[in-house]
Amino acid sequence: MFCSEKKLLEVERKVKANDREYNEKFQYADNRIHTSKYNILTFLPINLFEQFQRVANAYFLFLLILQLIPEISSLTWFTTIVPLVLVITMTAVKDATDDCFRHKSDNQVNNRQSEVLIDGKLQNEKWMNVKVGDIIKLENNQFVAADLLLLSSSEPHGLCYIETAELDGETNLKVRHALAVTSELGADISRLAKFDGPDTKLMQNSGKTKFKRTSIDRLMNTLVLWIFGFLVCLGIILAIGNSIWEKQVGDQFRSFLFWKEGEKNSVFSGFLTFWSYIIILNTVVPISLYVSVEVIRLGHSYFINWDRKMYYSGKATPAEARTTTLNEELGQIEYVFSDKTGTLTQNIMTFKKCSINGRIYGEVQDDLGQKTDITKKKEPVDFSVNSQAERTFQFFDHNLMEAIKLGDPKVHEFLRLLALCHTVMSEENSAGQLIYQVQSPDEGALVTAARNFGFTFKSRTPETITIEELGTLVTYQLLAFLDFNNIRKRMSVIVRNPKGQIKLYSKGADTILFEKLHPSNEDLLTLTSDHLSEFAGEGLRTLAIAYRDLDDKYFKEWHKMLEDANTATDERDERIAGLYEEIERDLMLLGATAVEDKLQEGVIETVTSLSLANIKIWVLTGDKQETAINIGYACNMLTDDMNDVFIIAGNTAAEVREELRKAKENLFGQNRSFSNGHVVFEKKQQLELASVVEETITGDYALVINGHSLAHALESDVKNDLLELACMCKTVVCCRVTPLQKAQVVELVKKYRNAVTLAIGDGANDVSMIKSAHIGVGISGQEGLQAVLASDYSFAQFRYLQRLLLVHGRWSYFRMCKFLCYFFYKNFAFTLVHFWFGFFCGFSAQTVYDQWFITLFNIVYTSLPVLAMGIFDQDVNDQNSMDYPQLYQPGQLNLLFNKRKFLICMAHGIYTSLALFFIPYGAFYNAAGEDGQHLADYQSFAVTMATSLVIVVSVQIALDTSYWTVVNHVFIWGSIATYFSILFTMHSNGIFAIFPNQFPFVGNARHSLTQKCIWLVILLTTVASVMPVVAFRFLKVDLFPTLSDQLRQRQKAQKKARPLHSRRPQTRRSSSRRSGYAFAHQEGYGELITSGKNMRAKNLPPTSGLEKTLYNSTSWLENLCKKTTDTVSSFSQDKTVKL
Repeated sequence: MFCSEKKLLEVERKVKANDREYNEKFQYADNRIHTSKYNILTFLPINLFEQFQRVANAYFLFLLILQLIPEISSLTWFTTIVPLVLVITMTAVKDATDDCFRHKSDNQVNNRQSEVLIDGKLQNEKWMNVKVGDIIKLENNQFVAADLLLLSSSEPHGLCYIETAELDGETNLKVRHALAVTSELGADISRLAKFDGPDTKLMQNSGKTKFKRTSIDRLMNTLVLWIFGFLVCLGIILAIGNSIWEKQVGDQFRSFLFWKEGEKNSVFSGFLTFWSYIIILNTVVPISLYVSVEVIRLGHSYFINWDRKMYYSGKATPAEARTTTLNEELGQIEYVFSDKTGTLTQNIMTFKKCSINGRIYGEVQDDLGQKTDITKKKEPVDFSVNSQAERTFQFFDHNLMEAIKLGDPKVHEFLRLLALCHTVMSEENSAGQLIYQVQSPDEGALVTAARNFGFTFKSRTPETITIEELGTLVTYQLLAFLDFNNIRKRMSVIVRNPKGQIKLYSKGADTILFEKLHPSNEDLLTLTSDHLSEFAGEGLRTLAIAYRDLDDKYFKEWHKMLEDANTATDERDERIAGLYEEIERDLMLLGATAVEDKLQEGVIETVTSLSLANIKIWVLTGDKQETAINIGYACNMLTDDMNDVFIIAGNTAAEVREELRKAKENLFGQNRSFSNGHVVFEKKQQLELASVVEETITGDYALVINGHSLAHALESDVKNDLLELACMCKTVVCCRVTPLQKAQVVELVKKYRNAVTLAIGDGANDVSMIKSAHIGVGISGQEGLQAVLASDYSFAQFRYLQRLLLVHGRWSYFRMCKFLCYFFYKNFAFTLVHFWFGFFCGFSAQTVYDQWFITLFNIVYTSLPVLAMGIFDQDVNDQNSMDYPQLYQPGQLNLLFNKRKFLICMAHGIYTSLALFFIPYGAFYNAAGEDGQHLADYQSFAVTMATSLVIVVSVQIALDTSYWTVVNHVFIWGSIATYFSILFTMHSNGIFAIFPNQFPFVGNARHSLTQKCIWLVILLTTVASVMPVVAFRFLKVDLFPTLSDQLRQRQKAQKKARPLHSRRPQTRRSSSRRSGYAFAHQEGYGELITSGKNMRAKNLPPTSGLEKTLYNSTSWLENLCKKTTDTVSSFSQDKTVKL
């Protein structure tokens, strides 16, 4: 069969463990990863199909077929087939090279090693050869390349901690439970391959690799159709002229030539003439245009690869243009869709400051007691006396250590709370060092800070927590664990200290915890609230810290009610929540913590700069709402100067619709009418640059929407309301979104806003978004290569996006537009001379130039100067491009090349063609040369016009060039010299003697170009063609200068004066306090801790996570074999487990 049936959606999957023969019956996909587009067999047909989707390529193929018909072709076939084959070959080689890199990256993933149980023993096997049903052994820090089912683990109760950094950029650990029936198989982690290759959740969410084309490509397809229509009109005019000429003049002309054939059909003659002129005039869009476009794009790609300012020395990672066809689209971006974790942030939390009993610790003061910034000269606190201290931790305020040494009870209680109230697990590595396994990096930062200040969390059991307080081991009895959830936004522990005192320690969002405080905390609350505002203003994530002393009798009564609630069958969760609320009251405030979620270097400056360029940044993240909002504030995407931040959190379609309606009423006013989603979007107005920038800077609104609300908002009757509201906001944050929803949001903006989009991410969950956007950018950091493999461009840091867009993108767009404007002008001027000549040659399809000039004009005489301009030209330098982001906006508005610009270039070319033809024609009419001979012969006329054309277009490109290099000078003036060299060679006696039929213009160049009147005609033609352009541009720059013109003048002045360069001042926002409880927690960790399932038995030797195992590989296999009859045999021939 030539086509296979579409694969049905799987509802269930039957698998037998370690039985490849049985599992092969279901024809499950193999585990080979494919991100490439072609293979050896499909490359040629698919690539040719893609290339001939370009209207121009199909057009040239059609012309080639016409040229093979001798009755209508006045040009030889090689003038078209050679360039066509050249451009198709070059494009195919480029596409093949791009795909080879994808194959190479795929092979790196596919060839990674795994340990698979085959024939009763572990064998090394490549991941691409792993089959569904295979049993695999994994060790610590090992790569996983399939969807697996956990069978057993070295951890107690079959628990396993996994890091999903390669999927979503998160470095915090997630817990997974083994199947109960297989959890006792052995100590080493063993897993069953459940879904392989394209069936894995990752690949199912990755989307298809799409053939991406730029807006300029699509516009050129339209323009080629326009030009073809224009050529048809010219052909019809000339064909009608030929028919009339044949009818009225042709008869006498044939008699004059003594033709013996009968009367020629004038209509048929016009029909043939029509096709002849279609061939002659086709050079208005020569195939060399597409060769040049590909060469220019390739050059721009190498500039990106070679840019040292986008090279990240920390990872020895350069920027890489993984495709060469999208460079100019980088200069037209309107929307950037960014992941958060690993893209904007490093996902590294650092304890920065705290407020304890009304005093801030963490600030550095100078000798006068004034707050000052931390510099390299400042000495950090010396933690060397603490053998348990984390060596990478730094703190610069020595006052906190002094307070600890002085025995301040509030400070001690504060640090004690940090060491007790958390879900961290501890273990020792092989070197005996204490290692923390954390579910949330926030908690890791707080526990590490307490550890460095002398309150070290050592270990825990389901009933106790042991910490080391200033060198003394203290064990607390864990009485209750009040777990975190998104509604409570806090967590608490109830412990009994060695003195028998019962204490409740609580930490959480300040907006929640402050409501639970005892009235006596009013003064401290006001002071701490001010401190929290200061912390939040610096972009730090904050938590409030409080405690309560509990009476023994009261706690026993409360605990009895909690036990009853836990065993209740009705309203269990509500009863437990009520009891939590009851005991978490009358708290005594201790202070607050401030943790920095480290942003990637340069993120704030990049976001600010892109905003000034009128680029809207949307954050699409799987993180919680609080986390996403905090990062929004830290990046300056959200500010307290905003009029409002709309939060859409409805759980039903009706709720989401109502929230969107209220937000739109708030944004637009009550008088605006809505149509429940059927909104007609107006085309973006082409605002002046200054007003666009002003609008960008003064945006007042932001939108935050959750994933479950987004699912309803993306429905057909609501999505237009969502899009209209979102596009009117300065910032949009989508949190708790799935990979598929990320792609849907991108597609929504692409479809309805007709805007150029860019998606940037670092994890596998960003792949579908990267593939959906016009431009996909992968961050090649420590989170894996999936995003990079699917991307069009990659680099190591988010900050390089600023340079990629504002410098490389803008230059690429600027250069490509100038190239296209000049190329169309040049070829209209070159080609339309044939049209005017047709009225003077009896519409005979005679070419005005000789055939060799027509062949060489675009590929030799004028190709290199326009390539130099398209590759090297720049209106302003890279620093000014970065310092003045407003320069980016012409690309967003399509100002430099559009249909209007094309018509202007066309009119310019038509005018030049008129000057090129009629000035020599008028000058030669009834004129005689210096030797008294007649000048108006066809050959002299052709040489004069050809020379005038080459000089005019060379002068024009010199006027168009903004940035001169040695290459420009050599190519422009060298092309003129090459023209004259070839001209005199082709008109020489020597070449005529060798090829008499191909070069009949013997001695004509020498005869014509030695006469002064010919040069005067060439000079007059050049001046008449160029002077209107010079005058217009002079007046335009003088009277209506653009920002680019002004900066170019400034650059010239700077080259003379060399003043010190002043950078744009960086703006810092002022922010009010907000909820900062943004832990990446999953509810249920408290229950996991108190159940003891994640803890080892006391009689087992200490281990270091997955690195140490209770049994070696042999015992694991023996244990597995012993269990065969009980567990593995359950996957028998007549019984299958449904996964």
